[in-house]
Amino acid sequence: MTRTIVAWGMQAVVSSIFAVGAFDHFDRANPEKEIKNAKLGLVWVEGVPTDFIRGDIASIAKVNNVAPARIHGYWYGKRDAIGNPGQSASLGEKVLYYLHGGGYVMSSGSPKAVGGVIIRDILKHGAEVFDRAFSLDYRLASAAPFEAANAFPAQLIDALSGFHYLTKTLGFAPENIIVAGDSAGGHLVITLARYLARESFPTLRSPGGIILIAPSCDWACTHDASPTASMKINASADFCGMFFSSGYTAAALRGTFPADEVSSNAWYSPASLKTDTTGLFSNFPPTCIIAGGADQTVDGMRTFRDRLLVDNEAGKVLYSEYPDGFHDFILAATFHEPERTQALEEIAGWVKGLF
Repeated sequence: MTRTIVAWGMQAVVSSIFAVGAFDHFDRANPEKEIKNAKLGLVWVEGVPTDFIRGDIASIAKVNNVAPARIHGYWYGKRDAIGNPGQSASLGEKVLYYLHGGGYVMSSGSPKAVGGVIIRDILKHGAEVFDRAFSLDYRLASAAPFEAANAFPAQLIDALSGFHYLTKTLGFAPENIIVAGDSAGGHLVITLARYLARESFPTLRSPGGIILIAPSCDWACTHDASPTASMKINASADFCGMFFSSGYTAAALRGTFPADEVSSNAWYSPASLKTDTTGLFSNFPPTCIIAGGADQTVDGMRTFRDRLLVDNEAGKVLYSEYPDGFHDFILAATFHEPERTQALEEIAGWVKGLF
């Protein structure tokens, strides 16, 4: 009963946010306010060199007027001897690289944001592997009626900048980096993994594995026409529908491209039913997907899982669907048990098995 009431309350909150445009950006415009608090672990990340932006991503970036930019992120966990975050990697050290959710239009990687609970608990359950985690504040997108800004691939470029920071600035081996993300952050992890696998940069190899927690795989909502679509049958049990049905995120991500770009381009919707993705996800790193059966967007996750299995060996893909889990249920710190703890333990066991 508590879970049901909370889900209804979250529906009301999300609907209100989209009705009035009250997207909380956590002082992104002036992060210097937060750097005064050393406990937050805020650090700056320089934009990735432009020679890492290639192919169709370079073309999309040019059309949407996007370029690498200086961004920031937050360190969780172990600090150096005098308490500073972001120390260089020790020999063989593993690290969690996290990309937060929020529909690409809100939230933050800050420990003060709601997603901080996921990062702290992954570290807690995965303590045998990780001492610390880095969470990136990638650029948030916006569209009418607000000023349009930071269309795709701004977020992919920022995620690439964060990966470059971990490998080239701090010295982590790519195979010792596990990249994780929830909801929209899970989608961003997919785009980063696909880009690194496709480009095969000699100095920027694919990560050791990726964790997708309720990844948003179909921003075009191509699954929703069916009368048995999860977006419909789970509407009373979940809260995330407005992120998709409003079309706001889709419009913000596509920027100057026409509306059908979101359904026809797998960068935006890797599970779109209007695209043939055969071969697009080849050479993916080992992938763990955590889904909820009561999630309105689970149809897209199932389709993406199937597409990964077409392009990769079955042993590289772990898909776990918790029947009563609503969207991003790992965020629910107290009222979504035992599923939440079971999922965190499953993630920890999977990561341990990689090393």
